[in-house]
Amino acid sequence: MSRPVDVGSVKVGMTIIVEGEPSRIVEYEKSKPGKHGSAKARIMAIGLFDGVKRSLLSPVDGKVDIPVIDKRTAQVLSLTPSTVQLMDMETYEVFEVPLPTDEEIKAKLAPPLEIEYWRTLGRNKIVRVRG
Repeated sequence: MSRPVDVGSVKVGMTIIVEGEPSRIVEYEKSKPGKHGSAKARIMAIGLFDGVKRSLLSPVDGKVDIPVIDKRTAQVLSLTPSTVQLMDMETYEVFEVPLPTDEEIKAKLAPPLEIEYWRTLGRNKIVRVRG
């Protein structure tokens, strides 16, 4: 799920959809309008799930989608070498997410622990360990 917004109104730190991937903006430049054209925006963003750097060049009055990010809490049930099994604290739904790439989060994961995860565009990502 996402909502459209003008390219001219986005800021560094916001999350937008670039090439079908939710990505966090790390650089934003606006050029002045020329004699025959409108102002352009250059956006550099890093993917939330894959960490790939993506760029977007668009007119300032163009549209870009902002993903709706659902921030939730879950309890760690079990760990495997590549995935973590979680139970949502509100719906009690059990599901698996890939093991986070951040070493600090990975080191703290243990079965009775509570974590915060983000759900967007049908995918889940562990963001931080609570407590």
